[in-house]
Amino acid sequence: MARERPDEAELVQTDAGLVPEGDGWFVVNVSDAAAVASENAGYAFLFEAAAARGRVFPHFGINVHVLQPGEPASLYHAEETQEAFLVLRGECRLIVEDEERRLRQWDFFYSAPWTAHVIVGAGEGPCAVLMVGARNVGDGLVYPVSEPAGRYGASAVEETSSGPEAYGGAGWEQPEPARKPWPPE
Repeated sequence: MARERPDEAELVQTDAGLVPEGDGWFVVNVSDAAAVASENAGYAFLFEAAAARGRVFPHFGINVHVLQPGEPASLYHAEETQEAFLVLRGECRLIVEDEERRLRQWDFFYSAPWTAHVIVGAGEGPCAVLMVGARNVGDGLVYPVSEPAGRYGASAVEETSSGPEAYGGAGWEQPEPARKPWPPE
């Protein structure tokens, strides 16, 4: 069977770091990759331009999220798709189905569809977590109210299936493109 050889995507320098332009394969070091940052949720290396999210990786989302102690990666949520998390550095708290668990370097968490969860930085310094999630599987998403997640500012005020409503109600700012250090400081 003959195959069409994919092209190499060009990496383009932006103020936030390198992003691929085009649909081909690429190699980028995390220290050079573009990131987004939020006052509420640390920063993440997305490996694609924030504005083009889902175009480079149409089947799965992937990022390395860096959190300081006490910073949540998102709001507590459950979704129709599966996700997977690998702690690359440091420690974090996992709140899963309203139970709190401590994760340390090399711990892996698999979130089956509809598992309510959030990851919060913990320990003495930053943590870095590889996050992977399915895309184009379904749009089902809910932000339940969670007392354990609320202790870290990571709970919706009222249960909703609207991201803007959940994040806006909780006072979160939209992530913005940003140049960030790797390894985390």
